[in-house]
Amino acid sequence: MPHTMTRMGDVLAGFHAAWEFESDSVLIRYERGIRTPKLFQALGERRVPLDALAGVTLTRGKRGTVVLRVEPRPGADPLMEAAAGQLKESGDPYRLVLPAEREVLAEYYADELRGLLTESGPAERFLVEPPKGPLSFKAYDGKASFDGRTVNFRWFWTGASSAKWKAGDQTFGVGELSGVEWRSPEVFEGHLRLLRRDGADDSASQADQDPAAVVFGLGYGPVHESLPFAAAVLAAARTSSPVAAVPAAAPRRDPADIAERIRHLGELHQAGLVTDEEFSVKKAELLAEL
Repeated sequence: MPHTMTRMGDVLAGFHAAWEFESDSVLIRYERGIRTPKLFQALGERRVPLDALAGVTLTRGKRGTVVLRVEPRPGADPLMEAAAGQLKESGDPYRLVLPAEREVLAEYYADELRGLLTESGPAERFLVEPPKGPLSFKAYDGKASFDGRTVNFRWFWTGASSAKWKAGDQTFGVGELSGVEWRSPEVFEGHLRLLRRDGADDSASQADQDPAAVVFGLGYGPVHESLPFAAAVLAAARTSSPVAAVPAAAPRRDPADIAERIRHLGELHQAGLVTDEEFSVKKAELLAEL
């Protein structure tokens, strides 16, 4: 019987992942090891439908390796849409690195895949499932959390700007959002900014001054945490109804946390960064959370 990829369960294992070929998809299982990129470990596994792919390449890699790569169609994968070309080559989840002695086998699978691909051009909707929630990560100036319906930014007094403290902690329903802007923490001024349907975003302002953004740096907002978060929010925003969501009721805060926030607000007031009126209003808001 000829060996064809239409037989379920054919597996090609590389250094950091194993690809299982199905008749209509490729199931990518990422290894969990010290040498495996943290983004791959965070993703765990991904099923990529064949109609989400536009092409296949096989090239020589570094130090006696070959690289099999599938090319996702634009708009097919929320992770790659959020990344917007900023991932390093070693962090590309669509690359499978193999020993050079497996080049013939890799070429076979590349040819088989090419014969099964029938779609090209941008996809009309996301075809690859986004990372599963709930998700959260620590940015430099706050903690971001997402439960599938709302995004919450809770500011850290040690890192948040006075503009964000004045605005207070933020909650955004996915129905309010049109997308996200992710800038890798591995480049200068990395951040995650939420883009709103009503056009009320402050995309022209610095991210550290925008209450709809959190900033990265100094080990905060690493790629393996912030990028899956951005992809999940992007996918939810694209599939939600374009209506403003009603913010969830704020949970009761720890009294010690409220006291610390009032203390920091007082420091901003004494430094002249917060007016008397702003100090009184914000202090009252914080006390109301007790």
